[in-house]
Amino acid sequence: MKIDVLTLFPKMFEGPLTESMLKRAQKKKFLDIRVHNIRDFTIDRHRITDDFSYGGGGMVLKPEPIFKSVEFLKKCSGRVHSAKVLLMTPDGKTFNQQMAKKLAKRKHLIFICGHYEGVDERVRKIVDEEISIGDYVLTGGELPAMVVIDAVARMIKGVVGKQDAPKKDSFYKGLLDYPHYTRPREFRDMKVPGVLLSGNHKKIQEWRVTIALKRTKQRRPDLLKGDTNARFSQRD
Repeated sequence: MKIDVLTLFPKMFEGPLTESMLKRAQKKKFLDIRVHNIRDFTIDRHRITDDFSYGGGGMVLKPEPIFKSVEFLKKCSGRVHSAKVLLMTPDGKTFNQQMAKKLAKRKHLIFICGHYEGVDERVRKIVDEEISIGDYVLTGGELPAMVVIDAVARMIKGVVGKQDAPKKDSFYKGLLDYPHYTRPREFRDMKVPGVLLSGNHKKIQEWRVTIALKRTKQRRPDLLKGDTNARFSQRD
């Protein structure tokens, strides 16, 4: 998958994109992530990317450099109609696991990271989908873009070491994850559940389903819709 990010602060992405899973995914060519400075697409001598809001208010990102950058990236990709343009904004659709799976099927994603008071309203004309990561406001769209990129990357075959690992994550099938334990078997009088030491894979799976359902009912009952047992079968 090809991912282009448009931002005024490219250095914010250096850590998240150059460590851990995302670093390995790029090295193995599962992902091609490139971060672009919106300022490079300005058309004036002073490279101005923002201006005062009409009617009063804070600074707003100008439409010209954003339009120019998106058009440039689409042209360079050679897939003019396949690139999906995403605007990270507090008033977008709340991001979830189903969206991550859907976006992972695309060949090319372009992220627009707003800043200050956001982007000029006309930018929405070239946006395919507006995304929010929650009901709160951040300084800009950079952190939300990192969150979405990480979540989407996990859904791409080969990115996570074990192919089926993402299917066991919380929210993948509408349930929270079951508890995980490792050595030592006993720590400060807290013991690992005996069923996990039994070697009986059928009983272990049944226990995990039961605990996942119980945990979801307690913590996120809003997730329980339809046949939850069918979502957590061992063979999925």
